[in-house]
This record gives sequence, structure tokens and C-alpha cells, in this order.
Amino acid sequence: MAATPVLTHTLGFPRMGAQRELKFALERHWRGEIDAAALEAVGAELRTRHWQAQRDAGLAFVTVGDFAFYDHVANHIQLLGCESARFGFAPDTPELARYFAMARGVQAQAHGAPGCGAGCTHAAHEGAGQSALEMTKWFDTNYHYLVPELHAGTAFSLASERLFGEVAQAQALGHRVKAVLVGPLTFLWLSKEKGDTPFDRLALLDRLLPVYAQILARLKAQGVEWVQIDEPILGLDLPAAWSQAFEPAYWQLGKAGPQVLLATYFSPLEDHLRLACQLPVAGLHVDAVRAPHELTGVADWLPGYKVLSVGVVDGRNIWRTDPDAALALLRPVADKHQGPLWIAPSCSLLHVPVSLAGEDALDAELRSWLTFATEKLGELGLLAALLDGRAGDGDPRLADARAAAASRRASARVHRPEVTRRLAGAPEGADRRRAPFPARQAVQRTRLRLPLLPTTTIGSFPQTPAIRAARAAHRRGALDDAEYQARMRAEIAHAVRTQEALGLDVLVHGEAERNDMVEYFGEQLDGFAFTQNGWVQSYGSRCVKPPVLYGDVARPRPMTVDWTVYAQSLTPRPMKGMLTGPVTILQWSFVRDDQPRSRTCEQIAWAIRDEVADLERAGIGIVQIDEPAIREGLPLRRAHWKPYLDWATRAFRIAACGVGDATQIHTHMCYSEFNDILPGIAAMDADVITIETSRSGMELLQGFGTFKYPNEIGPGVYDIHSPRVPGVDEMLRLLRRAAEVVPPGNLWVNPDCGLKTRAWPETEAALRNMVQAAGALRAEHAGAGT
Repeated sequence: MAATPVLTHTLGFPRMGAQRELKFALERHWRGEIDAAALEAVGAELRTRHWQAQRDAGLAFVTVGDFAFYDHVANHIQLLGCESARFGFAPDTPELARYFAMARGVQAQAHGAPGCGAGCTHAAHEGAGQSALEMTKWFDTNYHYLVPELHAGTAFSLASERLFGEVAQAQALGHRVKAVLVGPLTFLWLSKEKGDTPFDRLALLDRLLPVYAQILARLKAQGVEWVQIDEPILGLDLPAAWSQAFEPAYWQLGKAGPQVLLATYFSPLEDHLRLACQLPVAGLHVDAVRAPHELTGVADWLPGYKVLSVGVVDGRNIWRTDPDAALALLRPVADKHQGPLWIAPSCSLLHVPVSLAGEDALDAELRSWLTFATEKLGELGLLAALLDGRAGDGDPRLADARAAAASRRASARVHRPEVTRRLAGAPEGADRRRAPFPARQAVQRTRLRLPLLPTTTIGSFPQTPAIRAARAAHRRGALDDAEYQARMRAEIAHAVRTQEALGLDVLVHGEAERNDMVEYFGEQLDGFAFTQNGWVQSYGSRCVKPPVLYGDVARPRPMTVDWTVYAQSLTPRPMKGMLTGPVTILQWSFVRDDQPRSRTCEQIAWAIRDEVADLERAGIGIVQIDEPAIREGLPLRRAHWKPYLDWATRAFRIAACGVGDATQIHTHMCYSEFNDILPGIAAMDADVITIETSRSGMELLQGFGTFKYPNEIGPGVYDIHSPRVPGVDEMLRLLRRAAEVVPPGNLWVNPDCGLKTRAWPETEAALRNMVQAAGALRAEHAGAGT
């Protein structure tokens, strides 16, 4: 039993609101329907509500600084005064306008055009516009952060009052505040070096630390007792210079203000365990979900006077905590560590939905197995009370949690013998194509007869209000199956006609009938369940509702064949069948934790394989199996990469390799640093891969060229996450760079990603420019005799 009361806290809370209030407010603001003051009011109301939930759960502090209108790393760009100079902001441009310009880009327009005013950039006056900051995954999550751009001459300054205003708001409501910051070393690590002068961004640390010291001093002056500083890069393989920079950096920050709780998560500390325990900070938070085996070592090395915060409730998944397993982990630590003990979620609760309240469509048994952010706060209270003696075995909350854990372990709905038999009886070579790529390429070119630099899109087209309204009406029974199908077919026909008019070479049906690229398939596969409001932020206003993958996976019937065959019937041009790959379905679901993820992924792969085979039998010659999450799933420690890549790429091949040589398999991957895993990507053996490269100016493509990637590739030529429409010349410049890296005969032309979130006018304008750029480069190479 702990000698003193065990405190509870959270590293962060979801921002969007239980009903996605922030999403809708943001999109209204971007459409010009509400002003900045109205948007700020929505943010203030959400923070008020979320802090009250933390207080109601008995947490020792409310966490302040985790809220963001787009992204918490972007918040730090403004807080630290390092906005990218390329945006050329006028001195009187409002902070929020600058924030959204960096996040969403700036459309080119002539000087004096409508909307040109204080918020217009110099670059826009020149007609060039500005692309948004590059976006990439936050460690191994599906959350995307905006990448800070740093130059050799970057200067830092305390340039935003937003954090201090939010602290004051919480204090005015009577809350005890724990502020949270992204740590200085993690901020630099996640940034990107820009400019013509080579430099090491770690060299900027000495300029950055005084600004962090100013921030801490300001927080202390506001009466903040604790500041949580997140340094998740301590879970990575760091160069020695970065590891060695921690101790002097935190000695400097330790003089500045409140007590510091250093927080790590997502990965074991391994070789950084002793360093983290001995840093000059008042406390250390560790992720006991990802690294339970390290708790004993942390308790040994952490001085007794320091706070030990144990992340024992899973902040990344929605399964209810098994209280007996958690207590078995915590009690030895409580006995060994003589100092204060806090318990918390493993990481910020940003990665889970807000609350189970209102999830009445879930059956009672399955619902009893789950906890979302609000319920996880309650779990902390129970565990703390059991640890320090304020609750005992007779507590009804404990009995309820134990019953849920037992129910899940024993449930017959979780295990399907026929799925087990199929995996056990898989034939040798099921994950290999019949012929090597060069032979397949020749057969496919004969069949498809595509021009040099073929143009296509990644899959989805705009999900218009009419599409969403029809889907909602169908779900609630106000629209029957026949009428719904008729409306979706009309949308598909519109997408096909539009693509033909634009001159695209390989078409897609547009996915009008799909709500989400993972949810759509999960709804048709056994082993999945769905929530009504289980929304999680992916980036900006974009939210996803991950399926709950609770049991063995099987495909009872075809999922996409009828829609794809109908689309192909409307055009003589090749039509791609569009599927989501097994690794992405796994990564973007809340996955069962009672068996290895590799086994669950293989189950999904066999289900997708059945769908690929049915598309081929229906005459579809190109099938795209999207795997945007394959890099995201890579373990953060390099030593664990190979086992993951072995099973992940095998799962993709199982899904893709049941077809003949003439069927062309495509895949798509999202913003990621691919260079380190190019052998794994090549091992997938997709005939064509498309990747997001426009925000990086084709930098991400360089590794494919150095590696001499053997198959065909389509680097994205414009950013679909921004409403900005790039011109033909801009796309042509990117394509020329791509053609310097990839042989033109192996080069495709496409947007960065799907177009679901865009509107039709900007979509058509951008694709028209893209087709024109491809035609110009095609003419250049034809003239050169390529």
C-alpha cells in the first residue's frame, strides 16, 4: 500500500468535443461564416467542459496547454516565435490567421483581389501562393502534426500569449493547473532543416532554451506549481549528441520556475532509462502500457524524492483496464519507490474518443469492455483508491471491472474456429506473385495501353452535402436501399464523366458510398463493431471514427465489387478497384489486445485477398490496396523494425498476390519518412506505389531514387489537405524533379492523397492543372525521344 495518497492526472484530453464541436466551428470559420471571436468562444467552452470532467474525476490537476485549434506543435511554433519566414506575414496579420495560413496554405491571387488585405502574404501578391507546412505522423500514431521549418539563422522569442491566457482561464474557474509543453529537444527533433546553408538543428538549442526559461518563469508567476514537459524522443534511438544534450538543457530549465514533470510515452526508454531517471527534474512519467517491464528499473534508478508518474491506463486504445493486472503492476512499484506516486494514462488521451455516453447502439456486453477518455479518468480514481487504501475488495466499481474482464475473456463471439483453420492451412507461396515485376509490367502494359506518365487520382472524390445527407437518411431508415443505391450510382456517374472530361487516364469510382476508408470495410467484415460518436482527431478538423476490432476477422460477402463494376461499365478507360489494406485497417482500428497484432493483421489480409480475387474475376484490371499506415506502424526502436516489417509486408502480399500477372496492383502511402524502410516497401512488390510528396517539394522521393526502387511510382504533385489550387507551372516543376529521380517510363502523375475532403470546384481546377502539367512533361520527353 502506498504510504501517501496516490495522485491522478492526465497528460492531455481530446480537443474536438464529444459531438465534434470544434471541427464544425473550424470549418464554419474557414468558410467565413463565423469570425475569430466566435471560434475562440467555442474553444473556451470546450476547455471549460473538459477541465470540469477532469475535476469531477478527482484528478489532482487540470491539464492546460493540450488544446489546439489545429495542432499542438503548430501552437509551439507561434509560442516560440519561429513561424516560417516564407509566408511573409504582414506585421498586423492576426495570430490566428497566421496559424491557419501555415496549416492550410495560402492561395495565389493578384494584388488587390477580393480578400487581399492584412492577412494577405507578400508571396500571394507575387501570384505564387504558399503551400502549407509539411505534415507527418506524430510518432507511431495516426495523428498528424505540422512540421516546424528551421533555418541556420532561426531566432526564437516568446511570441504568443495563448498558453498564459488558457492558464488564467482555468485558474479563474477555480482549477489547480498543470501546464504542458512539448520539450525543447523533442521540438527540435520533430522540426525540419530548411535553407541553403547546411546546419544541425541541435545547434539551435542554445537559442531555444532561454525562451523555454521565459515560458516557465511566466507560468511560475501565474502560480502554476507543475509543468509537464513532454520528451517522447527519449523512447527513440538518438545520436549521442542529442542524448548528451538533455542533462545540461534541464539544468538550465530547472532554475526557471515551477516543478517539472518530464513525460515520456509510446516506447520503452531502454538505453535512456538511467538518463531519464537522473535528469534534474522533479518527476518522471513513464508509459507502463508500452513498457511494463521497465517499471522495476525506473523504481530502482529514480531518486526517492522525485515523483514517479506511472501511465497504467492505455491512452491509445479503448479497452477497459483489467484492475487486477494493473494493481499487480503498480503494487511492487508503490512498495519500492519511497517518493510520491502518481498514476495517469500512458499518454495524452488525444488518441481516444471523449465519452461512452450516448453509445446506446453498442450491445451491453461489448460496451462493458470499453472505456473512452472520460471513463479512463474514472479508472484512475479507482486504481488510486485501491493502491492507497481508500477502497478495498468490496468496492462495487472493482466488482464491475472484474466482471467485464472475465466476460471478454470468455466470450464466444471473439474466437472463430474457421478463421484459425484457414490461417493454419495457408498454402506455401500464398504471399508471392507468380512472375517477377518486369514480366508483370510487360503484360500489364499490353493489357492497359496507358500513355507515358499516366494520370490518375488516389481514390476518393468530394463527399458533398448531398452524399452525406443521403447516407445519413439511409442509416436512419428514411431512404430505402433502392433509392440510396440510385443516388450513389448518380454520384459515381458524375465522378466518371468528370474524370473523362478532365482527361485522366486511369479512373476511380469516387467512393461516394463510403463513410471512411477503414470504417466502410469494417462494417462489412466479421469481428468489428462501431460506435456512434467515437471520433478521434487525425489532423486539423479531420476526424476519424475507428472501428472496434474485437474478434476474429472474416469476409462474409463481397464489399466493393458491384460499385466498381458499375463504374467500369460507364467508361472504356481502366477503372481501379479501391480497397484498404490489412495493415491500415489494423492501425486505424482500436485493435484487440488479447493476441499478437501480427495474427490479427493476417486475418484481415485473407479477407481482403478474397475481395481482390472477386474484383479480378469481375474484369477489373487494376486494384489499389491502400497502405497509408504501414510506416506509422513501425516500432519506434530500430531493433524491433525487422519483425514488424516481416509480418506487415507479408500481410500486404497475402492480400495482393492471389491475382494473375496482368492484374496491376497499386498501393498508396501517406506522409512519412520512407528512406529507412525502402527495402520493406520494395518487399511489398506492388506494381505501382503512390506517395505524398508535394509539401516536401519531392524531397521524400529522393530516397526512392537512391535506392533504385524497381517498380512504378506516383509521387503526389499537389497537396489535397489544403484548399489551395497550385498552378500548372508549379506542378510541372515538381514533375520535372520527379523525372530526374524516377525513369519517366515508371512515373505516374497523381495528387498527394484522396479528394474526399475537398470541394468539386477546387478539385476540378487542380486536376485540370495536373493533367496539363503531365501533358507538358509528356511532350518534353517525346521531343527528347524518351
